[in-house]
Amino acid sequence: MTDRRDFLRIAAGTAGAIGLYASGLGAATRRTSAAPLDILILGGTGFIGPHQVNGALERGHNVTIFNRGRRAGVYGDRVEELIGNRDPDVDDGLSVLEGDRKWDVVIDNSGYVPRHVRASAELLEGRCRRYLYISTVAVYDFGSDVADFSEDGPLAPLEDKTVEQVTGATYGPLKAECDRIVREVLGNTVTVVRPTYILGPGDTTDRFTYWVERIHRGGDVLGPSDEELLVSGVDVRDLTDFVFHAVENDIEGSFNAAGPSYSREGMLWAIRGTTSEPVRFHWATPALIEEMELSMPMMGGGRGRPISFNNEASIAAGASYRPITDTVVDTHTWWNEQPAERRANPRGWMSPEQEQEALARLG
Repeated sequence: MTDRRDFLRIAAGTAGAIGLYASGLGAATRRTSAAPLDILILGGTGFIGPHQVNGALERGHNVTIFNRGRRAGVYGDRVEELIGNRDPDVDDGLSVLEGDRKWDVVIDNSGYVPRHVRASAELLEGRCRRYLYISTVAVYDFGSDVADFSEDGPLAPLEDKTVEQVTGATYGPLKAECDRIVREVLGNTVTVVRPTYILGPGDTTDRFTYWVERIHRGGDVLGPSDEELLVSGVDVRDLTDFVFHAVENDIEGSFNAAGPSYSREGMLWAIRGTTSEPVRFHWATPALIEEMELSMPMMGGGRGRPISFNNEASIAAGASYRPITDTVVDTHTWWNEQPAERRANPRGWMSPEQEQEALARLG
């Protein structure tokens, strides 16, 4: 765990260490694979999808994407687009994927509902060498007494198998059931990657970006309650690199994709280390957050005890995790390159007025 003391030594001038970005998402460094692969990506837009598509193209792979077509044509003629629906009962469903066509690799980053995931896994079984499913560390059973979750840790039960609505309460159990299904259907041809919070340029959730931008504005910053609880993130570019390392080297198994764990306070001090603006942290109380319905992205609520996610298996398999300060600097740069309308309408941010009122209430 990293806390405030570790970050007092971080130089405030790192904000100048930026590079050029391809499509505003990541460093435009050409990577090549030993042999081009035919890759089918279930998804391909959103946050992690563009990193995967661009990463595959940079490595010289051939890319097909399957999704609902809401952003059709975004990659021009660089990729093949197949339009359908993960739900086999909606519109044409998975029909465009039917037949005997094969891909070397399937990357499933849009599977949230067990029925949908089973349908695609069973349809594509035997038609790809490696099926990589993007799961989440939220699959673990946090009601157990485990404090440091490894890949063989207990998964959350899905008590009601008829539930398909994804909410804060059902997200983990639903993904846990999807996790079980792909391993049941696909056996040793499946690789399961379980990320912690995904961070970095292109983030459509605006969670980590809130703290980056709020701290970079300086002044009195309202921090979360339970500041000793742990939080972990993985840079989307590190996640992407590990995904391609796994499929290019035909690595099977389940892996936590998790950067180092920080206390909530420690993560905010890490961000503080990338700006020269004066910053003073004030820690909210659970009662104040509840009463004022304050948004604390990534750091709302708590499990009552520090929980971490072991990343030794992923590192042994070839993953690497960059310093969080690099992610902060690049996220800050990316965010400030976005259109003014986008920056004026972030998702789930506390308003300045709410923060000032909460600080006044804290005295």
